[in-house]
Amino acid sequence: MNQPLAYVHPGAKIAKNVVIEPFATIHNDVIIGEGTWIGSNVTIMEGARIGKNCNIFPGAVISAIPQDLKFQDEETTAHIGDNTTIREYVTVNRGTIDRGKTIIGKNCLIMAYCHIAHDCFVGDNCIFSNNSTLAGHITVGEYVILAGMTAVHQFCTIGNHAFVTGGSLVRKDVPPYVKAAREPLSYAGINSIGLRRRGFSSEKIREIQNIYRILYQKNFNNSQASRIIEAEMEATPERDEILQFIKNSKRGIMKGYFSN
Repeated sequence: MNQPLAYVHPGAKIAKNVVIEPFATIHNDVIIGEGTWIGSNVTIMEGARIGKNCNIFPGAVISAIPQDLKFQDEETTAHIGDNTTIREYVTVNRGTIDRGKTIIGKNCLIMAYCHIAHDCFVGDNCIFSNNSTLAGHITVGEYVILAGMTAVHQFCTIGNHAFVTGGSLVRKDVPPYVKAAREPLSYAGINSIGLRRRGFSSEKIREIQNIYRILYQKNFNNSQASRIIEAEMEATPERDEILQFIKNSKRGIMKGYFSN
């Protein structure tokens, strides 16, 4: 249902039961899936690919060109997954030639005034609280929670099920299953509350805790800790995920309790 005061470019592909409120603007080369609601004064620009049953609140701007001086007007996209809610004044930029697209997964909640820059990949079931900001080329796993006013440096990676406390400056990679806090950002335990809510058993949570005790609380460097974890801990998907994250980290992982 398109309001007469909304502008929808003839080249946009809009499912039949999408609701577009007055004063919204939908540009060319936009796809919007069934059941999605577009609030007043939303601007959806070229290259947007919006899934089913999304809610996009007033003032949001989706798929604007990157804030990157190297951008040469290449054809890129911005993807919003099914059942994701984008609150007021969120900005999501489309990709550059580096990754070609920006992605927000399914079932996410992106709260007011967040910014997600070009070439970010955000997994499913994430929650970003108000004013959280991702610079370019960031990878965020699934079930990640960023508390309010978190700022993430470009090219960082945040692992699955991580929780980052409010006002944090994320300059290093945040491994999966952890809580990140303090300044500079440091390991503050594992995200046990979040893991319980998602059905992780007490035994699995203890296993993850034991892995991070070796990594962060035994005064080993990352290479030493990884060798000990691999040698002494039973091989499980979670153990292997943590080890692979450490191995693949390009910026280095955040520090532990006792690091200066």
